[in-house]
Amino acid sequence: MAVRLRTLLGDHKCTAALKSGAIKSDIVAFDFVDYSPTNKGFKPMVRDGAFDVSEMAIVTYLMAKSFDKPMVLLPHVVLARFQHSYALYNAKQGNLKPADLNGRRVGIRSFTTTTGAWLRGILANDYGVDLNSIDWVTFEDAHVAEFKDLTKRAPAGKNIVQMLLDGELDAVIGEKSNQAGLKPLFSDAEKEEKAWFAKHGIVPINHMVVVSQKLASTNPQIVREVFRLLKESAAVAQNASPQFTPDEMRRSLQLIIQCSVQQGLVPRAYAVDELFDDLTPTLI
Repeated sequence: MAVRLRTLLGDHKCTAALKSGAIKSDIVAFDFVDYSPTNKGFKPMVRDGAFDVSEMAIVTYLMAKSFDKPMVLLPHVVLARFQHSYALYNAKQGNLKPADLNGRRVGIRSFTTTTGAWLRGILANDYGVDLNSIDWVTFEDAHVAEFKDLTKRAPAGKNIVQMLLDGELDAVIGEKSNQAGLKPLFSDAEKEEKAWFAKHGIVPINHMVVVSQKLASTNPQIVREVFRLLKESAAVAQNASPQFTPDEMRRSLQLIIQCSVQQGLVPRAYAVDELFDDLTPTLI
């Protein structure tokens, strides 16, 4: 009889075959839970161990690791993308450029989002922005309850894009919008992304997959089967999120670790090998 696993996976091209049942296993069955957006499920996974298998934002995982949360990271990416297009400003501010953000009011859903960490790294390291000078306004707690968030919280009931439109924020990161009056912070995001890729040679990782420590410890064969199914589902997808070679994954992880340390999200720079456990070499 197949082992049934309570599973959180978003609707990505690389997960479609698995979620539709087109790819099956004799020893594993998935009970998919529905969270929309998927990131709403990260908090119950981190705080309560709600799932056996879960998509997970990489910065949330790094933070969870720093507090010894019982999760095991699998070397599998389900979402990766360039980040420059996820930043907006209010055109009433004039022509605002990334380097103009010093001292401004900038909104972000949560200070600990992975897109936010990537973008702050880009702003600090490629545009010389002093992140500590920014008046950060947030709307949600961190997924990891133990993290001490020192940012300013938006008033209850406020919407991040509406606050930007109303002039209560100068810019936001981690958001896209076609609202009149809003402009992209990076005026030619595609050009900026190409230049960033030419410099770093990586695609920023957003989401990977974790399993519970209990599952990894008690049934490694099942974890190996989960990993095989994830890879098979990604292999049949058309135009799926990039499937990383081990070296590409390592370099992307190294950079987001550096950004996370720089921004005070984790206490130290983990070596990439520390992110995985002894099961990992048997997966690849």
